[in-house]
Amino acid sequence: MPNGLEFSISQRPDFAIVEVILQQGQKVYAEPSAMASMDSTVTLKAGFKGGFGNTLGRALGGESLIMNTYTASRGLGRIAFASGQPGDVVHYALDRTTLMLQRGAFMAHGDGVELAGKWQGAKGFFSGEGLVLLKASGSGDLFFGSYGAILGIDVTDSYIVDSGYVVAFEDTLEYSVSALPGLRLGSKIKTFFFGGEGLVCRFKGQGRVWIQTRHVHSFMSWVNPYRPRGRN
Repeated sequence: MPNGLEFSISQRPDFAIVEVILQQGQKVYAEPSAMASMDSTVTLKAGFKGGFGNTLGRALGGESLIMNTYTASRGLGRIAFASGQPGDVVHYALDRTTLMLQRGAFMAHGDGVELAGKWQGAKGFFSGEGLVLLKASGSGDLFFGSYGAILGIDVTDSYIVDSGYVVAFEDTLEYSVSALPGLRLGSKIKTFFFGGEGLVCRFKGQGRVWIQTRHVHSFMSWVNPYRPRGRN
């Protein structure tokens, strides 16, 4: 990609870290907690980006109101980004295209990319994963992360993914949320209203969807029996 970011991704897939090399004057934008280290030649500026609507949309999508801007202001500069969760990182090159991200997946992006929130309506309510998705559009570099390793699936007709495992998908795909086939009526009602196991996203069309190999709710359920119990 012309004028794209020079980068490398290491320590995959468990504890991935992204190193970006900025040329003089180049910029990269990231969540406030994403920066792990940087050269002293890089200048940091924190603030709002993209106007009130985009800022509020990002916040409703589980991201910070503040976006950090890193600029190589004194020559070449290196900066490393890491996710707060153990897992992998994917680079995606937007080319006048749009990618939808699940809450918490965004890490960083280069110039030419706009990040905003997209209201899901009832689909978000029933999925239990959040009412607002993040919408990345434009032309430029985008980095997003997962909990666990990440798999890219090319959909050519239809595909079903548990809602808790969806990380990102191209907007060329249509999707709907429903109960897993085979659940009893009572189980479906419980799933819809309490966000329990069994809700799936049905993707249709042609495009790519990225899924993670771990589910935070499943992990918490596994950990719960081992928690220290207070004595009465």
